[in-house]
Amino acid sequence: MKKIGLLGGTFDPPHLGHLLIAEEVYQALQLDEVWFIPSNLPPHKQHSGTNAAIRLEMVEAATEDNPHFRVEPIELEREGKSYTIETIRLLQDREPDTDFYFIIGADMVEYLPKWHRIQELTGMVHFVGVKRSDYRLDTDYPVLEIEIPGIDVSSTLIRERTSANHSVKYLVPDKVINKIKEYRLYGTE
Repeated sequence: MKKIGLLGGTFDPPHLGHLLIAEEVYQALQLDEVWFIPSNLPPHKQHSGTNAAIRLEMVEAATEDNPHFRVEPIELEREGKSYTIETIRLLQDREPDTDFYFIIGADMVEYLPKWHRIQELTGMVHFVGVKRSDYRLDTDYPVLEIEIPGIDVSSTLIRERTSANHSVKYLVPDKVINKIKEYRLYGTE
């Protein structure tokens, strides 16, 4: 049975925090791979302002140097909101000999009671909560806890810094910086 980690998000843009989380969970759970799943329309967030194809390119650029990372565009290929339960169903149908580990930040662990069909979902996938110092992983749902080194970076911070013409070097991979410049994202010239 293969063990695959799933890390979903808008990735607008992907940053070193995403990569660190994926690598730490990969190591801690001895996974075969971690798949990055850019969302189409996340139900809990405002729609990303960046075109999905460009976000996909950025995730591919961010992950291409790691042989155990893969980009899975399954949510971008569907219309409408990206509900996790639908994604997991499709992946399980396609990969029946695989155990999936859905990686979420501590902030999302607290939000689990509001997830679409969460009771059913907890029987389909292993949830992995990455611990951060500013959140506790208090939940009644089964969540594997993984400690990760603290790195205080977010996609919002990257967009704000880029818009203000501040450097994002060492916060995002250089290949992602090149994509941000190429597509003139977040107010770049």
